[in-house]
Amino acid sequence: MTVLFRAAAPILVVTLAACGSDPAPGPTEQIVVREPGAEAPDSDTTPPAAEANDSLIAAGKAAFNTCIACHVVEKDGANRVGPNLYGIVGQAAASVEGFNYSDALASSGITWTEEELDAYIANPAAKVPGTTMMAGAITDAGRREAIIAYIENVSAN
Repeated sequence: MTVLFRAAAPILVVTLAACGSDPAPGPTEQIVVREPGAEAPDSDTTPPAAEANDSLIAAGKAAFNTCIACHVVEKDGANRVGPNLYGIVGQAAASVEGFNYSDALASSGITWTEEELDAYIANPAAKVPGTTMMAGAITDAGRREAIIAYIENVSAN
């Protein structure tokens, strides 16, 4: 019995030592699809600009939570207290079908560029006196930028 224990002891020690240790990570496989004739990228990593943009969009999605009580960003989504903001960048103000806009916004002549949205979100009443959007003034420029990036990204996809 003692001989059997001495023979099994090293196996037991090695087995117990392996418990709880992380296995070595295996290789990661990536498949890159590109248009015929397109050049291959120089590296296999995501460019820093793309990572920064992804972070901005993620921050915008989180920041948009303050807007969802009144707005949606969904293709063919229903208007709420405020209009559906899907595809709003590049559209004329007061152009979302089925939403009843204030006379002030309807006659503003604004086309929603990033800059116009930024100014409006910062202080709707100052940008368009008489607007019915009284809530939502976001004073933080970074949050406004992220929200606009999020709206553009959702609309583009």
